Amino acid sequence: MAKQRLSMRKIKEVLRLTFELGRSTREISRSLNIGRTTVGEYLARAREVEIDWPLPEDWDDVRLEAELYPPPLPSGTPRPLPDWEHMNREMSKRKKTKVTLQLLWLEYRKNHTEGGYGYSRFCEMYRAWLETVDVVCRQSYTAGEKGFVDYAGPTIEFIDPETGEVSEAVIFVGVLGASNYTYCEASRSRSLPDWTASHVRMLEFWGGSPDLLIPDNEKSGVTKASYYEPDVNRSYHDLATHYGLTVLPARPYKPADKAKAEAGVQMVERWIMAPLRHHTLPSFT
Repeated sequence: MAKQRLSMRKIKEVLRLTFELGRSTREISRSLNIGRTTVGEYLARAREVEIDWPLPEDWDDVRLEAELYPPPLPSGTPRPLPDWEHMNREMSKRKKTKVTLQLLWLEYRKNHTEGGYGYSRFCEMYRAWLETVDVVCRQSYTAGEKGFVDYAGPTIEFIDPETGEVSEAVIFVGVLGASNYTYCEASRSRSLPDWTASHVRMLEFWGGSPDLLIPDNEKSGVTKASYYEPDVNRSYHDLATHYGLTVLPARPYKPADKAKAEAGVQMVERWIMAPLRHHTLPSFT
């Protein structure tokens, strides 16, 4: 059911209390016994068509109503849609810019004086649009700034050439943040010597070292996992010092900190390890 309009007398009083006396929306709501949202909607309509107080002398109630409620468009006429992505970007900065949805609607109506959506419908459509947008955290990377390392979860079988024994190898994966340039290798174990040796070969493959190296909290490299002060293994620290990089372990239970490594591991598991699942490699090298 459509909401009943206020009388022109009350609308005029809303305008007078706002523009002449500077009363707040809360005070006007209590004074006139109407909802604060209703007060806001009428003020938004008034600002949209640049109505001030006092009204022009030749304005009667009919003229005021015509300005606040212009006749609807003919049936079938398309209304201009707001740029929702732009609206959302502006709303994401509201803590800094103090922008409001009402202000964005006023700017929209200023560009579409005829045929634009009303404030209530505008808000409904914006909320509906938000529900269709995936909530993601997009991270940007500078070339040479960050590298990510991790082990894949599954292992792969190989035959030890010396003993003929079938063993399992772990898969070490490194990914550069900006380019997604990926290095992977089979390693005999997750021990400290194998961990550091994999890093050496990875950096040789890349032809350089990133400024920051972000490992998962692998026990070989991180002695103490901590949210604020992780403790890096001494040998791992020495390796970082030798190559002039900084080790910054991912925070525990924060997969977003090493999203590139997660994606690299998934790619290796899907396109290398999965196709080799029925094979036992004839040697480790």
